[in-house]
Amino acid sequence: MSGADRISQWLAQLQATNVATWVARSAIAVAGLVALIVPGLAPWDQMDAIPVAGAFLLVACVLLPDSLAPLLFLIVVCLGWLMRAPSDLTLPLVLTGIALLVVHLASAFAGQVPSYAVVSREALRKWLLPATVAMVLGPVVAIAAGVVRGAEVQGSLFVTVAALVAATGAIWFAAGQSVGDR
Repeated sequence: MSGADRISQWLAQLQATNVATWVARSAIAVAGLVALIVPGLAPWDQMDAIPVAGAFLLVACVLLPDSLAPLLFLIVVCLGWLMRAPSDLTLPLVLTGIALLVVHLASAFAGQVPSYAVVSREALRKWLLPATVAMVLGPVVAIAAGVVRGAEVQGSLFVTVAALVAATGAIWFAAGQSVGDR
């Protein structure tokens, strides 16, 4: 296949892209930008290589959500975060965490189908409910873990793990899964 044929095929696939694919890839792009910009504006000093590597990986995430790029993007941003971010719970930290969660969820959805596949709005709605539950429960669990950790309550590790298990269960059931599914 010649280069002109490949470009024609790519343009035909781009033209056939539907709303669900655009929504998922737009969510990846916007959340990825937030995950790169917020730590850069935060008071902690981020390594200069993180935004550069993250920008290239973000483009790859949007174009190839079913590749290794989203995982590498999450790892790069998390490494930059873990190397220099404070241990206290701050607003930039929470916003970065939520943005990474959205990148993860949108990449998982966009990676399931080719960009030119016809995806019904019902499939998009089925994805939005667990994604919304995850985005709401993520900060709640983080804040609860921060409060319990700061209070030096005995058994705080158990409380944190129980909160994470409960949040995971809520997302699982919001996605329409049941215990008996295989």
